[in-house]
Amino acid sequence: MRPKVYVETSVIGAYFEEREDVVSTAQRHWSRLWWDHISSQYDVIVSEAVINELTDPDFKYSQSALSLVDKVPQVEISNEIRDIVTTYITRKLMPQGPLGDALHLALASYYKCDYLLTWNCKHLANPNKFQHIRIVNTALGLYVPIITTPNQLVGDSND
Repeated sequence: MRPKVYVETSVIGAYFEEREDVVSTAQRHWSRLWWDHISSQYDVIVSEAVINELTDPDFKYSQSALSLVDKVPQVEISNEIRDIVTTYITRKLMPQGPLGDALHLALASYYKCDYLLTWNCKHLANPNKFQHIRIVNTALGLYVPIITTPNQLVGDSND
């Protein structure tokens, strides 16, 4: 059985990023490398939340991004997931707001993903937050995904 990866919107956005600053260039490189050459080693999923973010009229690469994830299975947002999001926000695990970081974490946890792939290193792929995430998810009886960036998962796949 292949590991399951929930891909959060920032990775898909970075795939199409055109800015040439150091961070954007690196994120684009690693996102493309993971998506084009490594993702086939995983069961990749996205969610309604990702699709909704990609269809935002202000997102410059909307059509290309939607084409990239066209064949990727999409998981649903249930009331149980909404409750998990509320708990994350109440316990100050993630910033307020029913969309975004808390929702992506809830989806990856609820659907027992081995990895949550993101470029959000402030709220998600932040080792300083991982213990808090593990404590809350364990208390809720949820799976605890490894929250990582594409470059880290590429490195894992090349070992």
